[in-house]
Amino acid sequence: MSKTNYKPIKEEIKAEPEKENAGYVRDYITNTWVKATPEEIEAVQIFVKQLVEDYNYPKAHIQTRPQYRVKQRPSGGKDFPVDIAVFSSNNHTFDNEYILVECKKKNRKDGKSQLEDYLRFSKAELGVWFNGEERLFLRKIEKQGKIFFEEIPNIPQYGQRVEDIGKFKRQDLRPTHNLKATFKAIRNHLAANTVGATRDEVLAQQLINLIFCKIYDERFTERDDIVTFRAGVDEETKEVKERILELFEKVKRKYKEVLDESDTITLDANSIAYVVGELQNYCLIEAERDIIADAFETFIGHALKGGQGQFFTPRNVVKMMVDILDPDDEDLIIDPACGSGGFLIEALRHVWRKLDSEGEKYHWNYENLKEEKMEFALNRIRGIDKDYFLAKVAKAYMTIIGDGKSGIVCEDSLENPQNWSDATRQKIHLGNFSVLLTNPPFGSKIPVRGEDKLKQFDLGHKWKLNKKTNEWEKGKLKDKEAPQILFIERCLQLLKNGGRMAIVLPDGIYGNNQLGYIRSWLLERARIIAVVDVPVETFMPNTTTKTTIMVLQKLPKNKIPKDYPVFMAVAETCGHDRRGNIKEDDDIARIPEEFRKWAKENKFSF
Repeated sequence: MSKTNYKPIKEEIKAEPEKENAGYVRDYITNTWVKATPEEIEAVQIFVKQLVEDYNYPKAHIQTRPQYRVKQRPSGGKDFPVDIAVFSSNNHTFDNEYILVECKKKNRKDGKSQLEDYLRFSKAELGVWFNGEERLFLRKIEKQGKIFFEEIPNIPQYGQRVEDIGKFKRQDLRPTHNLKATFKAIRNHLAANTVGATRDEVLAQQLINLIFCKIYDERFTERDDIVTFRAGVDEETKEVKERILELFEKVKRKYKEVLDESDTITLDANSIAYVVGELQNYCLIEAERDIIADAFETFIGHALKGGQGQFFTPRNVVKMMVDILDPDDEDLIIDPACGSGGFLIEALRHVWRKLDSEGEKYHWNYENLKEEKMEFALNRIRGIDKDYFLAKVAKAYMTIIGDGKSGIVCEDSLENPQNWSDATRQKIHLGNFSVLLTNPPFGSKIPVRGEDKLKQFDLGHKWKLNKKTNEWEKGKLKDKEAPQILFIERCLQLLKNGGRMAIVLPDGIYGNNQLGYIRSWLLERARIIAVVDVPVETFMPNTTTKTTIMVLQKLPKNKIPKDYPVFMAVAETCGHDRRGNIKEDDDIARIPEEFRKWAKENKFSF
């Protein structure tokens, strides 16, 4: 194919709109404003960011704007704009074409066909089709004047050969900032192509089993050794499956208390190779986001989660709450509605970072430091969730990350503790915890019923305001109550005096006049430390419920001062938009530092 001329496409680029909501978004490569179409937001900008951050390609090798064009025939004819073009050097010419990326909203068959056409028109060796929901990787092979295409597990990282895909040493794995796009692509691929399993719950369990294989492999592979969790370009998929199944048997033997002997990976060989190919570049144990929650959110639809009030707390909110409470290795920590374990994982990492600093300061050897970390993970972290699958996920995740037994139990936190299992009652006692972090289920559609449950709680009763004394008086037992209200009381019951907690609650708790008895009851049992208002987008797109985070310390009534300062903050941005697309501006991430300044100025400490 001879060299041809390529003309730039005329783009609708606005000079400098004042706000992103003007219908424009900044292009990650050129930093110019481009039309914020769904294709641009959900596919182009996501994948081009992954090319730079996850695959390490230099920005100078990538062209997005103006769009690069390939021509149907060297001598003339129609030309086609390519969403993303990657070159082998800074020189964006025909001879340096390397990877073409198409992000059009097509189905897999049409997307693959169009990508193959573009690769035929170009000198590029590799192609990617990604529409924000599915993606595939293609390699172009030219033999005896003919062009063939084969699907490959992934594209090479920068500086790597195609033949080296999958041949990663442990030290080559890179953390990633956001796996949601990857999990979304995996989910859609499996749903469309997996043989024998199509229900999201089944696929989720299968993916999570594979994730634990990946995490185990990362933990127990030496830095200079080739990882086991890999899929190469020239490997048969059945070879990949056999290697992963052997790895899963090791995971089950290592963690007998978490994984049952009956647990299996039942995905077909092609599906396993696909998932491995998508995940093999990354170091998951260093991921910034709770990867298990990301996977579960992606695989289990809004309707299923919403019915049980299972909305996962964004990582920046989790980190803010942990940073404000600032636990250390002497704290006993619990989340009584732990879900997949996001708060507990972040608390564990927070304390481990402190231990790393102490180890450096006091020159601990590696084994001593590891022993301290494992002791904390084993003995100082507790979690409860009544959903068996979520509890199992949290248990396995905590066990693999912490390399020890897990303190996670499957129970109903609002049940009378006398009705908990013997194993749970050995691990969890009311009035015993120094730190509590939680985002309880809330909503009138999932009320708590039953006299035995409700009579445990003052807040399970009806309350009436005495207009003469202006005080709330407790009355008869209710027939039902929203879970978030009872969780407030259960959380205080779990804390010891002096214990501190951070809890996500719907805004109605703070301002509804009819719920004034809750505020009155709470102020007699705890000192309010902080109230952080977060934007409505925080939990979107999962739920539009407006929430606020409350931080408090449990104290005897005679120890609560009559007047005291309260840290109050309003976060206007939360790091993503209403559809969950990542945004750079994040007030929530800045709040812990502001809290520390406030605490210093007011001479406050827990």
